[in-house]
Amino acid sequence: MIKKIIFLLLLPFSSFAGDECITYKQIPNIKIKNPRYNMEVVQPNEPMNIFHGTVLATLIEDYDISVDIVATNGGYCVVLKNIDALVGYTDFLVKIDKSHKNNSCSYNAILNHEKQHINAYLSVTDDLNSDIKSSIFNAANSIMPMFTQNYNDIDFLIENINYEIRNHPEVVLIKQKINAAQEIRNKRIDQNEDNSELKSCFFNS
Repeated sequence: MIKKIIFLLLLPFSSFAGDECITYKQIPNIKIKNPRYNMEVVQPNEPMNIFHGTVLATLIEDYDISVDIVATNGGYCVVLKNIDALVGYTDFLVKIDKSHKNNSCSYNAILNHEKQHINAYLSVTDDLNSDIKSSIFNAANSIMPMFTQNYNDIDFLIENINYEIRNHPEVVLIKQKINAAQEIRNKRIDQNEDNSELKSCFFNS
């Protein structure tokens, strides 16, 4: 989803060319927050590891882009002003083998383990929050004002701003860093798991 807020500045007409839109370059204001997340638990028909479930996580990046539009004699300058960024995990799909009856001791033990993985995902974006904001700021600050002769092309230019931010090397790198960090933390959880909670379900039954 891409949202936009447009501010139209009607300035006295002048004869400057499109390249002179650089005059209106702004330092973009960046706000970033984590999205709310949902967790869904399912028990698929296909067999699974009875000692571990799995978690499928959805990472999103959504940019609410605000621009100033400066009317000129030859057209319009589109100037990036603000970005409200939403970056983080929105959905977690937890899968647990059907041999664990819903809400049973073993089911809850598996679910508790998978919740540790969910917390690992969430901790990554929390810990990297300043780096995420910095990467988005550097991407946004690299975008120069764009010129168009046709007002109807402004939406296209805003789409282009969104594309440039998503594909800026620093933003691509921070997404890779997020993926690497969550993989390391999730592997550490499994390496340190002794299944004591799950084993107690069998021994105490």
